[in-house]
Amino acid sequence: MNTIVNPAGDVVLTRDRSRAFGSILVEQGRLTPADAEEIQRYAGAHGMRFGEAALKLKLLTLQDIDFAVAHQFNYPILQRGGQGGVADDVVAAYNPQSESIEPLRALRSQLTLRWFNDATHKVVAITSPGRREGRSWLAANLAAVFAQIGERTLLIDADMRHPRQHELFNLPNSVGLSALLTGRAGKETACRVHPHLRLFVLPAGAIPPNPQELLGRPVFDLVLERFIDQFDVILIDTPAATETADAQIVAERAGAALMLARLNVTRHSQLTAAMESLTQTGVNVIGGVFNEY
Repeated sequence: MNTIVNPAGDVVLTRDRSRAFGSILVEQGRLTPADAEEIQRYAGAHGMRFGEAALKLKLLTLQDIDFAVAHQFNYPILQRGGQGGVADDVVAAYNPQSESIEPLRALRSQLTLRWFNDATHKVVAITSPGRREGRSWLAANLAAVFAQIGERTLLIDADMRHPRQHELFNLPNSVGLSALLTGRAGKETACRVHPHLRLFVLPAGAIPPNPQELLGRPVFDLVLERFIDQFDVILIDTPAATETADAQIVAERAGAALMLARLNVTRHSQLTAAMESLTQTGVNVIGGVFNEY
């Protein structure tokens, strides 16, 4: 596998197709050459893939398989929990092979075809009518799957009332968007989650006494313009749309919104009210997501 440093300073890993799945694990000390040969023989005899045969023989764990897959397709598997790890909710980052992530990949494809295919369309606000509907979960995991295909991705936590992204990515929250909007921090406030993953997170920062007024400042447009020049995809986690006007302000700045509703939680009247509040301010609601999580 070759390592290339591009002009932006990113480390880009390119896949070496000559490397077999088992070779990666042998090189990393997770498998002996003898075990790799045994797995290969078993896989051939039973018409199985290498990983399936290794699990059947109990010579590898699912974590080993994920590790090898990540190295083959050029993105790291992030640690779950602990120092430097991500929270349990960010499944796409530590278990990208999970079946629960496939709908997110389908959503990523739809957004790429319908919105991000235009060079002027780089920002989407993730919103929902109320709290506890999975808005932050969706934003975090969607950001991860975009980064995994090589898109330089920025996740902004614009929920200055109940911020969560710093908790999901185990980041400090003392400095973030609130400091950026008041001129007390620079764009370097965005934290890169992993040196080999093009995913950056800008936490909300210290909770201000006037979040709505802060988000409504013209400087927010300037901040987004600077980030648009640096990133391919920008996702913004917003507060609940029916509780305050924060979400409408952020979505209007973004130019587009993705609306989330949760099974047995979101009321139809709330969803209708949230959609109307966005469309009345000229926001392009580019799609909806039904969350059963």
